Amino acid sequence: MANQVVPTKGNLMATKKSLELARLGYDLLDKKRNVLIKEMMSLLDDVKEIRDDITDSYDRAYAALREANESLGIISDVVEGVPIDEGISVKYRSVMGVELPKIEYEKTPLRVGYGFERANSKVDYAYICFYHVKEMTVKLAEVENSVYRLANNIRKTQKRANALQNISIPRFEATVKMITEALDEKDREEFSRQKVIKAQKNRQEATKRKA
Repeated sequence: MANQVVPTKGNLMATKKSLELARLGYDLLDKKRNVLIKEMMSLLDDVKEIRDDITDSYDRAYAALREANESLGIISDVVEGVPIDEGISVKYRSVMGVELPKIEYEKTPLRVGYGFERANSKVDYAYICFYHVKEMTVKLAEVENSVYRLANNIRKTQKRANALQNISIPRFEATVKMITEALDEKDREEFSRQKVIKAQKNRQEATKRKA
């Protein structure tokens, strides 16, 4: 690439400007990557904690559901009486240009929507367990989606930073070096040519004086 650039002062200035921008771009990408990594690491601790909690919550909930089914038979008709929760909305916050979801969950009061003639305490306990599972699932969805978006953007940022560091910046540096050396060589040739011309002129003037 460097050998294809005409060694002129204009191209040297343009290439130096491109090199400066490439270095600035790399610094900005490096800072962005570090901020995103820090944000993701803070969320990973939450992911582990929530996953452990939600696993235990699901185990308790399904165990309670089995007991409820064993005591009353299949309770699908009871489940249909549970109200649909529509208190979930999603907003976003920006971290270095990465949009991370912020799930707002307006908890509905824990109220029973099924008749007591087809239920018992085991059904109530299963309902409470799955209510807790729902809350944990909302938290996990928010955190896991944020981690995925951060990891994906970190990978893209790293790829761009590597391209600047390993390809663009060395290429511009090589081009600057090539043009600078070519211009220096041209200046030396011009200096030598001027010396020759001056020497010839001096000899001509000396010859005229003798004549």
